[in-house]
Amino acid sequence: MRFLVIFLHLKKKTEMAITFLEKSDQSIRPAPKVYTLWEYLAREERAKEKHEFYNGIIVKMANAKFNHNLISLNTAYSLKIAVKGLSEKFIVLGDNQKVYIEAENVAVYPDALVISEKPIFYQNREDILLNPVVIVEVLSRRTSLYDKTAKFDLYKSIPSFKEYVLIDPKKMSVETRYREEIDLWRITSYNADSQKLNLKSLGITLEMNDIYENVVF
Repeated sequence: MRFLVIFLHLKKKTEMAITFLEKSDQSIRPAPKVYTLWEYLAREERAKEKHEFYNGIIVKMANAKFNHNLISLNTAYSLKIAVKGLSEKFIVLGDNQKVYIEAENVAVYPDALVISEKPIFYQNREDILLNPVVIVEVLSRRTSLYDKTAKFDLYKSIPSFKEYVLIDPKKMSVETRYREEIDLWRITSYNADSQKLNLKSLGITLEMNDIYENVVF
């Protein structure tokens, strides 16, 4: 395999993630150099486009399409409205916030996320967050299988992570995965016949129509 030498540096979950990304889009190839996290962060501060970090491998993110961007914004806004006034404080962030998966040495950009009470940053760097409770990913042709499998496996390494939301931009279809126990996740699917979706980790419901507002299929 072309990147066998580099893969020797990777943990198993991270290697699987890179493999999924390569298979889904042959134009995506990690640079043949292994970077430290600090080198990646320094490069990302200067970069005009987003990149993710997989234990030494830097991967350029593909540009998102209109529906993807609209759904990401709709979902973040709906979450912000829904958590306002709850007894527990939740903070909603959009797709420019990196999450660091410390156990795997991986830094990624979810499409939206929610944290409880206050952010916990890696070594006090405000651009790299450690404690998401809910993570939202809007699917795409290139990343759908990756988001559902290898990336989910990476996210499960985050101790605070309780619920995963996967949104289809091509039809009204949402899947949630709620952590009931350490290795037990309850999967619930919602479609065009569903008016609301429940997020058990936050104790809220979201309107499906709000998530898909102004989206044309």
